[in-house]
Amino acid sequence: MRPDVTCSGRRSASARPSRWSVSDAACGVYILSISLICIMFRATLTVCGGGIAKRLFSSFSGESALPSNLRLPPNLIGVPREKRAFPASTDLPVLRRCEADIPAHLAPVQTWLQSLESRHSEPLGVVDLHPDVFSVPVRLDILHAVEVWQRNFKRISYAKVKSRAEVSGGGRKPWKQKGSGRARHGSIRSPIWRGGGVAHGPRGPTSYYYMLPMKVRVQGLKIALTSKLAQDYLHIVDSLEIPTPDPHYLQDLAKHRQWGDSVLIVDVGEEFPQNILQATESLKTINIIPAIGLNVHSMLKHESLVLTLEAVKFLEKKLLWHDTRFTPLYPFKLPYSDLP
Repeated sequence: MRPDVTCSGRRSASARPSRWSVSDAACGVYILSISLICIMFRATLTVCGGGIAKRLFSSFSGESALPSNLRLPPNLIGVPREKRAFPASTDLPVLRRCEADIPAHLAPVQTWLQSLESRHSEPLGVVDLHPDVFSVPVRLDILHAVEVWQRNFKRISYAKVKSRAEVSGGGRKPWKQKGSGRARHGSIRSPIWRGGGVAHGPRGPTSYYYMLPMKVRVQGLKIALTSKLAQDYLHIVDSLEIPTPDPHYLQDLAKHRQWGDSVLIVDVGEEFPQNILQATESLKTINIIPAIGLNVHSMLKHESLVLTLEAVKFLEKKLLWHDTRFTPLYPFKLPYSDLP
């Protein structure tokens, strides 16, 4: 009889195997670490093979992660436009101050004042712009909402199809109700028949008119003006007087000053100088509109925005009025008016 086995056939307590030692535990941890490293390595290979890593690291390098068929050829990529220096410290005089009061925690936004008398872009001075109009927080959701509204609120769809009542024919029942073995029908102009009417089709003209709140529309104009100024696509001129009605003069001026492919010129009133009217009449990329008609769609459609000093004054007066338009009515007094 074995000494470590009792009469009942069980192994004695003193003969039981001992617990793992410290070296065995360390070995297990080492094996687990190796397994995790292998799993992470396989995941890395999968990610790199799918092109995700290339697209990720392309954000930090100059190489494009787009496939070759989606890349533009080098001859179509223009030279990056140099932004004008910010007029923080200059010896030129400030030729325009904000007429409206500026809050104490804000400062006026400054930009250059130019002239259209020559092709050269030498600034005449510095102008102050109100921060509540030209330096508001950029909300792309509001800008998108105003753009979609402006495209749709005048949209009318004239699509119209005929229903089963308008299609000619089909007044007689094609066959009797019972006994023929075929499905029952009451007219051959039913929507399920070929040549029949259309069920739930468009019944134009359909209007897509809806109206955004005034606050949202005003904020959209401010955001568009702020974006143009931040991108250095907002230019202030003293007047719209140009020396010649030749369209090539405006084209050369816009090219020399790097105004981009399209320019929108804005001034107060409906009577503009004759030279600039004749110069822009035959141009499709340089347009001129009155300040009362300035809108978000026109600003986004054109690359550069050119405002006169009178247009800046008009826009600041109109847009700032909406900030204090809805004043409390208490104490209530009659007659109440919120018009400027």
